[in-house]
Amino acid sequence: MIFCYLLFFFSDWANLAKHLLDSVVKRLALPSDYLQFSCVCKSWCSVAKDNKSQRSKMITPMLLISANKKHTWHFYRVMDNKILDLQISVPNKRYCGFSKGWLITLENNFVVALINPFFRVKGKPKKENSIIRLPPLTCKDLTPRRILHWSRRSENYGVKAMISADPVLNASDCVVVIIYEELKQMAFIRLSKDTTWTYIDQSVDPRWLLIEEVTYFRGRFYAVDYWRRLLSFDITAQSNSDVKLVAQSIEGKKFDKKYIVNSNEKELLMVQRYYIHGGSSVTIGFKVLEFKFDKSEWVEKNDLGDVALFLGDNTSISVVTSSLSGCQSNSIYFCHDHNENDFGRRYCDCGVYDVKSQTITHYDIPLLKMTDRPAIWVVPSFHL
Repeated sequence: MIFCYLLFFFSDWANLAKHLLDSVVKRLALPSDYLQFSCVCKSWCSVAKDNKSQRSKMITPMLLISANKKHTWHFYRVMDNKILDLQISVPNKRYCGFSKGWLITLENNFVVALINPFFRVKGKPKKENSIIRLPPLTCKDLTPRRILHWSRRSENYGVKAMISADPVLNASDCVVVIIYEELKQMAFIRLSKDTTWTYIDQSVDPRWLLIEEVTYFRGRFYAVDYWRRLLSFDITAQSNSDVKLVAQSIEGKKFDKKYIVNSNEKELLMVQRYYIHGGSSVTIGFKVLEFKFDKSEWVEKNDLGDVALFLGDNTSISVVTSSLSGCQSNSIYFCHDHNENDFGRRYCDCGVYDVKSQTITHYDIPLLKMTDRPAIWVVPSFHL
């Protein structure tokens, strides 16, 4: 690394001029390099903290890919087709969400677990609060036979999950929402207030069925169902009476999946992903719609501008590309979601969709061909 040469050539490295250290920081490519730079001495740490714009360029969404070794995952940066020299130690499971820096999964007996992988860098001591275990989901609508079935595959019982705020830094505002099998219904729990899950299901409102996606936007939760209806609810109090049907269903193609995206608190987007199905699902296109609150309707959007979306089993990510090195604007990055129909096959359907040209570039990632776990988009984080 470049700062190692500085240490070699300059004996008074702790008092190097700030402009020299700034030039070094601009050449650091990895969060791990940045952390090592900041640990040299107080003056270097001060320079690292001051360079916020450079740090933000490193925090690019990356694929977290299982190495098929016990508790070993790799970061893969799609922008330059590079596996980073940084491994993460988390269980070899399927994760049904990544939100606010936390992976979400189901453990045995349907216990929902939040895991912060950036507290658990391989070879370093575990940090306190790196795993938060929530109460188990209650399988009240399942027969004993179905409970036995899902208990053997509990990590797949959660379809998708998200959190509204960091459960350690902002626990009082943290709500965990999960979509669960078999009818894709929803449940939520408020970390600082609840000891059990609240279930938003058919017994409460017949509309809460076959929910495919959920996000948190401007203080409310929004969900989209199989029929492309937009639903919303507020969890300021433990009540389901606030459930609202915001928009009726819209037309769509037969083979599609829906994502709902909080685009930087400015727009609420729905993205429809189209597949062809053969031996495995292959993505062939996308359609983006923006919800117009003043008209209560979806309007097709043909230009994302200086924005890129990262879609998958993670909570959908929207980034401003001008602040991220190498990130393609007006694009949709996607990875292979978990699908029961793909059981036993490799999860290799990853690529980037250019919204303007409506073209797809699929990625050939050898590491994906070696694992039986779906990859998931994560955003690396580090605190100086």
